[in-house]
Formats: sequence, C-alpha cells, structure tokens
Amino acid sequence: MDLQMELMWLGRLVLAGGLGALIGLERSLRAKEAGMRTHFLVALGSAVIMLVSIYIADGRDPMKSDPARIAAQVVSGIGFIGAGTIMMHKHSVHGLTTAAGIWTVAGIGLAAGCGLYFIACAGTALVLIGLEVLHFCTKNVKVKNIQLVFKTKNPECIAAVTDELAALDYKIVRYSVDTGKENYKVNLYLRTHNELHDEKHLLDGMAKHKDAIVEKLESC
Repeated sequence: MDLQMELMWLGRLVLAGGLGALIGLERSLRAKEAGMRTHFLVALGSAVIMLVSIYIADGRDPMKSDPARIAAQVVSGIGFIGAGTIMMHKHSVHGLTTAAGIWTVAGIGLAAGCGLYFIACAGTALVLIGLEVLHFCTKNVKVKNIQLVFKTKNPECIAAVTDELAALDYKIVRYSVDTGKENYKVNLYLRTHNELHDEKHLLDGMAKHKDAIVEKLESC
C-alpha cells in the first residue's frame, strides 16, 4: 500500500473521529449519558472496521473487497453500546436519543471510512440540526408522568375516577387493577402537560369520589 493511500485513509479516520466528536459535544453540553469521547470512539472505530473490510480481500487487493462483509456487523454490534445508555427510572425510559445518536454516529463513521465524505458530513450536519431544532421546538411542550394508586370497594368508582381524570386532562398511559378480598387496588400511570400538573389539583379531583382512597401520588 503506497503512501498516498495511507494518507487518504488517515484522512478518513480523522474525518470520522472529528464528526463523531462534534455530535458528542452536543450530547455533552446537554449532560447526556454518552459524550464526546464515546461518540468519537464509535465513529473512529466504525471507520477503522470499514477500512479493514475494504482492505481484506482475495490477494489483499482493496479493489476486489466486499466492504459489507465485515462492516455490516457494526450495525448490529453497536446495539450493545446503545443499550448501555438506556435506563429505566420510575417507569420512565431515558437515553433513547443518545442510543439512537450512537447508532447514527456508527453509520457516519462507516460512510467516512469508505470515502463517502459528502454523506458523512451531511449526516453529521443533519444530526446536529435535528437535535437542536427539535429540542427548541419541544422544550415548551413538556409532559410529566404521574403514578396514582388508590383503593376502592366500589368497582363503579374506578370508571368514575378515570372519567374524572380525563376531564382534568390526564391521559392514562397504562393501568393495572388488583382484586383483593374486600377492595380493588388500582395502579394508574398518567401523563399530562407540566404546567397542568398540580398535586393539589389532582387530589381535589379525587376528593369528589368518597369511595376512592389515595395511597400514592408521585411524579415519575
């Protein structure tokens, strides 16, 4: 392999790492689970795998290689890293955007590694624009998840409470009802806009139903 090709491949590695670091910088500024170093390494590693895949071929001839043979494993393998950034906390999932970003950065690294410079740069620009623009558009559209647990001896009270919650603009995401010997225990997961959520407001609505005894009410 001549010096010109080595320098070209070095340039691809530098480009891949730089583009990954740019996306990682945006994630770091938002204090997300994976930052600059993680995104840099994912993009750089993907580019390295792509270059190795290009180079390995019959007779070690880069022009006769099948880049998809090895590089395709990056698409599935990167899922293990992405899964590590996804966390479950109080019935809410966090880290999905960061995991998707890592998966996208791997694709950008593969594109840079095989010489698709425009696609790699355009992909990076679109990721950064998308993250910032969507964050700006949705920052005022905040929702809050709420867990409400109550007991009642009257099964008709359950329907009455759900109707009351709908009237108060609370959406029931999921629920469960446990039947005991003397009463029903209802576990509700609600969603509402942040500015509408007030525990007193919700408790006042529940107070209308004398058969319902609230056991738990918390944001999650």
